[in-house]
Amino acid sequence: MRLVVQVKLLPTPEQATALEATLRAVNTAACQVSRHAHEHRTFRNYDLRKHTYTQIKDGYGLAAQAAQHVIKKVADAYATLHANIRAGNLGKVGSARRVRAESTPIAFRAEAAQPFDDRCLSWQIDARTVSIWSVAGRLKNLRFTASAEQLKILSAHRKGESDLAYRDGMWFLIATCDLPDPHVKDPDAFLGVDLGIVNIATTSDGARHCGRALNAVRHRQRELRRRLQAKRTKSAKRLLKQRRRKEARFAANTNHVIAKQIVTEAERTGSGIALEDLQGIRDRVRLRKPQRVTLHSWSFHQLGSFLGYKAARAGVAVIYVDPAFTSQQCSSCGHVDRKNRLDQASFSCTSCGFAEHADVNAARNIAARGETGWAVSHAA
Repeated sequence: MRLVVQVKLLPTPEQATALEATLRAVNTAACQVSRHAHEHRTFRNYDLRKHTYTQIKDGYGLAAQAAQHVIKKVADAYATLHANIRAGNLGKVGSARRVRAESTPIAFRAEAAQPFDDRCLSWQIDARTVSIWSVAGRLKNLRFTASAEQLKILSAHRKGESDLAYRDGMWFLIATCDLPDPHVKDPDAFLGVDLGIVNIATTSDGARHCGRALNAVRHRQRELRRRLQAKRTKSAKRLLKQRRRKEARFAANTNHVIAKQIVTEAERTGSGIALEDLQGIRDRVRLRKPQRVTLHSWSFHQLGSFLGYKAARAGVAVIYVDPAFTSQQCSSCGHVDRKNRLDQASFSCTSCGFAEHADVNAARNIAARGETGWAVSHAA
């Protein structure tokens, strides 16, 4: 099981200047490699290394390993771009977005993150310091801060590359940790989770996590951004810069809290977790213009990923089921009818008369499908 641990660096002013110069150098070099790759249609790591390694190493004062990582970063970026094009994520052939992506080389921000391996970066966990390569030489005794749990994971499981990132005036190291896969317990039952906008998550045991507060924050932030952008003054732009990612952090924290509560309840009751497979829902759903903002700011994928990794760490089984008609099907008799769903919150079966909160009813259908799917997949 792979996790990432983010720690905050506490550099001195001299160290911060060296780190900033390092990021600018490696990303300027990456832009040069990207232009060469696009011009010559050369995207393989080995081929790019043969044509650009000496130029960027000598031209930007990079160490050998840092130059290798710059080239690999460019090759990986183009591999991701081509995979998105093949999957149709950038539109159909001839669309403006796809033409723009295919006709221009990939550009890297001056402060984009840069990977470092153990030859360029060494950790002193007990002393809470790192030693990292920079264009100004090796920076030793660069302090960082982390929680006790993060230190424990880093000490026991850190493996592979770590990314140096600069965000909102702060420096971070994002380390990759390989943890042993915990044993997944055979569930006694399944806890169905219905994801929505009015209620962010509703479980089959009746627990509802209301999205009213999150939606109110998003509406307030959206209106504030609109007013500040309309002013177009320096102070308004400065305030916009200060408030960026505030909404995303609030939503992520909300999703973390909800996911932890659901996984804790499933672990306590010996249950697995059944989730809807909502991949591609934004392409399938057609809404009026006022509702599109709400749909596209719905972070169901993030909540699902949080549930997935927290459940994996706890040894809780997770299964994804087909979401079709879960909101129209009666969890008591199985009758499916569009008229069963009276409104957003109410469900009343036209066949047997069963009545329940609509999201709770959907969650029970998801739980039932989870049990069936688990039984079929583990029948052997």
